[in-house]
Amino acid sequence: MKLTHWTDYSLRVLMYCAMHAGRRPCPTIAEVARVHGISRSHLTKVVMTLAHAGWLETTRGRGGGMRLTKPAAQISVGQIVRQTETDFHLVECFNAATSRCRMDGYCQLKHLIGRALDNYLAVLDGVTLADLIDDQADGIGISAAR
Repeated sequence: MKLTHWTDYSLRVLMYCAMHAGRRPCPTIAEVARVHGISRSHLTKVVMTLAHAGWLETTRGRGGGMRLTKPAAQISVGQIVRQTETDFHLVECFNAATSRCRMDGYCQLKHLIGRALDNYLAVLDGVTLADLIDDQADGIGISAAR
């Protein structure tokens, strides 16, 4: 399974905010866009969605920025992926309304891939944002000072 850019960018924003949780001023969209080489306009949409989902608190204006609404250890990667991915229909027969597969009902591929997807998401459910970050991350060149 391949994650969309939207999910990738969502994870990057949340991880960046987790790495800089205690920092004042808080990380900004412009900063994250610069560090990751992502369009500021696109990242603004991602951040708005994350704020609407309740993962980020944003403050506008001078001294504003983004911060996690709860500790990184309480935010599961599986939750993020489920909310940011738009299509878990990995094969046509996952969607009964649009499937034209003549083998649906006889073929076990749908069930196999369904189990694999369930296991994939279960693994992600067992990982938090805190698990994804390293306390020494600033040493690899993603600090705000860069």
